Amino acid sequence: MPPRRLSRYQFAYATQDADGDLMLYGDEPYRFKEFADNREHVVRDGDSLMTLAGQYFSPLPRACGLWWIIADFQPDPVHDPTVVLEAGRVLIIPSIRTLTEEIFSERRRRAG
Repeated sequence: MPPRRLSRYQFAYATQDADGDLMLYGDEPYRFKEFADNREHVVRDGDSLMTLAGQYFSPLPRACGLWWIIADFQPDPVHDPTVVLEAGRVLIIPSIRTLTEEIFSERRRRAG
């Protein structure tokens, strides 16, 4: 089954090794870039990557599942999404435009 639209594996490809194991390969994660429409979010107690994704990306389907975009987009990426976010930490949130025109763009897929 191919990865769903807006999946972090949307542009990945698979290859089978000699043992028949399927190996998934993908592009380098989309890292932080300075855009005029980036937003800053100051973490409050109880915030998680999933709740923030749901809050900021709500117009998109399965918005909470896009937590990995926020994790990867930080100047200092969040490598473990299970770690409790420290209150007061400033996270950079990419805009919906950045998601649709940059991260999930056809141009990026062809470049990969």
